[in-house]
Amino acid sequence: MPQEPSAPTQNPTLLAWVREVAAHTQPDRIVWCDGSQEEADRVTAEMLADGTLIALNAEKNPNSYLHRSHKSDVARTEHLTFICTETALACGPTNNWKSPADARKDVWPWFEGAMRGRTMYVVPYIMGPTTSPYSRPGVEITDSAYVVANMRIMTRMGKVALERIGDSADFVRGLHSLGDLSPDRRAICHFPQDRLIWSVGSGYGGNALLGKKCHALRIASAQGRDEGWMAEHMLILGLESPEGDITYMGAAFPSACGKTNLAMMVAPLTQQGWRVWTVGDDIAWMHIGEDGQLWAVNPEAGFFGVAPGTSLRTNPNAIRTIEKNAIFTNVALADDNSVWWEGLGDPPAHLVDWKGDDWTPASTAPAAHPNSRFTVAAAQCPQASPRMEDPRGVPISAILFGGRRARVAPLVFEARSWQHGVYVGATVASETTAAATGAVGVVRRDPMAMRPFCGYNMGDYFSHWLKMGTKLTKPPKVFHVNWFRKGADGKFLWPGYGDNLRVLRWVRGRVRGEAKARETAIGFVPEHGELDLTGLEGVDVDDLLAVDNAEWRSEIAGQREFFAEFGGTVPAELSLELEGVAARLG
Repeated sequence: MPQEPSAPTQNPTLLAWVREVAAHTQPDRIVWCDGSQEEADRVTAEMLADGTLIALNAEKNPNSYLHRSHKSDVARTEHLTFICTETALACGPTNNWKSPADARKDVWPWFEGAMRGRTMYVVPYIMGPTTSPYSRPGVEITDSAYVVANMRIMTRMGKVALERIGDSADFVRGLHSLGDLSPDRRAICHFPQDRLIWSVGSGYGGNALLGKKCHALRIASAQGRDEGWMAEHMLILGLESPEGDITYMGAAFPSACGKTNLAMMVAPLTQQGWRVWTVGDDIAWMHIGEDGQLWAVNPEAGFFGVAPGTSLRTNPNAIRTIEKNAIFTNVALADDNSVWWEGLGDPPAHLVDWKGDDWTPASTAPAAHPNSRFTVAAAQCPQASPRMEDPRGVPISAILFGGRRARVAPLVFEARSWQHGVYVGATVASETTAAATGAVGVVRRDPMAMRPFCGYNMGDYFSHWLKMGTKLTKPPKVFHVNWFRKGADGKFLWPGYGDNLRVLRWVRGRVRGEAKARETAIGFVPEHGELDLTGLEGVDVDDLLAVDNAEWRSEIAGQREFFAEFGGTVPAELSLELEGVAARLG
């Protein structure tokens, strides 16, 4: 074990844990991260020297870097991600279960000596605004300097976090080691009851930045259940009207359904005085305020976004956000040391692809990995909300659920009540694409877009949503949206992107009691003429908002099958809502 440096804390719980980990992993040295610029400069210089980072063009991408991960380590490994509870029932059917005893037997040995020849970094961090009572601290121990650099962007890291922790034992502990990067010795284990995370064998951000999905969703969802709040896979945006009032909304979509684009939307109606403010693009921690409303903070300080498909056309604010001070992972490198990915624009004549090989437009493989990423501070977003760091959070007036459905789901509908809204969220589904699975139109149920991220049995998770509703004197209205509906010709019926603001305006109108709706078997859709379609040509509103009873009866059958997977843990209230829809369908 290396000689322990002078620790910047006297916290006995933290010190004992650091010593235990060091004795087991046997690093060459221990570094306590303070979050300072001097430290960031030093860590960056070390990564440039050993090839972990490549400096990018100082004019096109100032203070920005490229990282290439191992070719076998490029995405979240859901099949190797475990919830370690004492019983399989507590884990639930949508998670992979491993008992704590089996995790200690199977995974703990992989950490033995894993940090030999490496530096062990102790990374204290805060998820959420620094002074917010709703924020939660954690400490990640890692042997990856890349993780340190990313955690500095994604969290409030260093001295400020140690001060927040003080002498308390109430912090999430995350242990990460690259190990030997073997997929055969790779696992991400969560122990909700102990507020503990182990990750070994992966350097990819979703598996290694333990403050993100691991802490902010899987552990925090269980913590929120225990403490009476909610950790959700939701963006948070504020819609400002020409009169200057702002309506805050949360939105939960499965992957590939436009979450980041909606959070950073540039509206075509900006000239009319409408504006979207970005509070968060991925995660919302929601609590009940003294006024009986639901309030939300964004626990993250940065964006860890997917690069391919991001362009000035699809998401101009994202492009402006990543112009400087960014870390790019597994994108392509141009000859002038700038970055490129599919969807950004026309490709140069020559690139070095994400694997480090030569690439030309004639190449058959993509230049950037489809899951390549950018990490950047949220404060750099041109429309970052002034309330992004508000310790109180923002009041949520509407919650949007959504998925990618070619038919079935209309463009937008409103739930009849909070309870009905929970049912709508619990039955969210999205259809896969050929690029992702080799099959088109396969329906995957993804409740509240939390299927990969809920840290306990989702039947109990639905109950927690219902329970939260009983405590709200003014619950948010709940909606379902579907930007991806297609016509008989197979073409999209809705232009999407910035035009989604037209739907948000109707949602705002419903929240304020101003917009009209008509009732259908599944909920309320906009009354004819309520969606502002000024400037849109050829949009078939009737088809966009149609509810086909035959299609929905088939959908109800699929929902029944999904609920049956939970073996009786789905709350009776949701089954009641399902049968209510079935009855209204006839």
